[in-house]
Amino acid sequence: MRLFKRLFSRFFIVALTIVVLVLAIWFLIAFSAFALEGVIVHYAPQAKLYVDLAILLTFYIVSAIFVLRVANRDLVPETKIPWILCIVWLNLFGVVVYALFSSNRPSRKKRELYRAVDENIRKYEQKDLTREQLDETMGRWAMVSEALSTVSQGAIVRSGTKTEYLPLGEIFMERLLADLEKAEKYIFMEYFIIERGTFWNAVLSVLERKIREGVEVRVMYDDIGCMGKIHLNYHRTLKRKGIYCKKFSPFVPVLTNVHNNRDHRKIVVIDGKVGYTGGLNLADEYINAVHPFGHWKDSAVRLEGEGVKGLLFLFLRQFDVQVKQMDDVEQYLPARYENFGPEEGFVQPYGDGPAPIYPRHLSEDVYINILSNARKYVWIMTPYLIIDYRMREALVLAARRGVDVRILTPHIPDKKIAFALTRSNYMALMNGGVKIYEYTPGFVHAKTMIADGTVATVGTVNLDYRSFLYHYEDGVFMYCTKAVEEIRRDFEETFAVSALQTEEDAKRSVVWRWICEIAKLFAPLF
Repeated sequence: MRLFKRLFSRFFIVALTIVVLVLAIWFLIAFSAFALEGVIVHYAPQAKLYVDLAILLTFYIVSAIFVLRVANRDLVPETKIPWILCIVWLNLFGVVVYALFSSNRPSRKKRELYRAVDENIRKYEQKDLTREQLDETMGRWAMVSEALSTVSQGAIVRSGTKTEYLPLGEIFMERLLADLEKAEKYIFMEYFIIERGTFWNAVLSVLERKIREGVEVRVMYDDIGCMGKIHLNYHRTLKRKGIYCKKFSPFVPVLTNVHNNRDHRKIVVIDGKVGYTGGLNLADEYINAVHPFGHWKDSAVRLEGEGVKGLLFLFLRQFDVQVKQMDDVEQYLPARYENFGPEEGFVQPYGDGPAPIYPRHLSEDVYINILSNARKYVWIMTPYLIIDYRMREALVLAARRGVDVRILTPHIPDKKIAFALTRSNYMALMNGGVKIYEYTPGFVHAKTMIADGTVATVGTVNLDYRSFLYHYEDGVFMYCTKAVEEIRRDFEETFAVSALQTEEDAKRSVVWRWICEIAKLFAPLF
């Protein structure tokens, strides 16, 4: 029954459609070449050998041209290797696959729309603090903040913002529902996954009630992220309820690279005064209502005050591009914000996404900059550890300087291949002095980092290629906020129920290590 259900699922049909279309294009090219050969040989039978050699030579020349193209593209080095191997091993078929799927750049039309929306929103983004004030207050961490603000759209440092760290999905759900009940003007929600069940049904019930009270509600969810979670036209169901709903980048059965760029963000904004982000999607495993992978460990951060502007602007940018409209941003800004005082520290919400909309791999930069400036410790929670050489060296270099670098990953996986790739990175990191812990009660989905008890970031970014290169992501960089102390305590409590990995744990079997090494070659493509 389960196999039958999977075979007729939308995800399987989508995957099958892509495979069939790729094979059809490859067959059409190959058939055309050999049909031409047949015509030539028919009129000149003695030329068959030369025609065969010409066709074979053409295939190799085309492959060589594409290999040179890959080698000279402005790509992360680790992503070049699998594409070159794909072209060399599969020749014409590899060229077809590369031509169809190698790009992660949004279309020109979408890039122009992003620029127009960005210009509209930037008019309302004003810095509260100068670089001199940041240097004086934040010290060496001001460099991390400045790097963020110069690259990420609207990543502005805000003071006087109340922060609260939510270490479990159950706590997040309780706080979220309470805040949704208080909404007076609008509720904006942007999620990678929503799934019908206890969590989403409770949220939807509040949203429906708020709509009847005159509150504007917008919901955007990722179409591919929600495959198998909700039905194909669920956005229409929500529209009939009065929710302004949009599917992010709906899948269409056409071969295109646009499906590479998914919206992995998780953002809630309520009246512009309260905001949430973190690793939690709106599905039941995130609140431990179901336990497919043991205990689900996740986290989120709640902002209250002027720092919420950053999350609001991130949402409006993404939503306006999808619906092709320009919002009057001013109507969504509160008349005044309650200032919670300088003792609340600083917050800096930021977004990330594919080039050239975001000119650098910003999420990876944030992690590396924090590692470079840390002096005492850096602790990281991540569900996946599928990293490039640049990130691995940053982790090892910090550990070599005497920084206590720890990474906490799941013990029970949600995806076995990703888990195998995660474990395949243990040995190199441990040899470099990095400590690896596995969360023995179940699965870690939190994307949290803390350094020296002073700075932290909570958001949607996994330590893997998809988050760093392809997806739209977000996070909140925090300096000396109350949430930073709460994050430190959560790490200590989580380490206490986790297992420190040893070299014996990392070695596994020889066969398994070789399988992982081969899989690592192609990890950047998936």
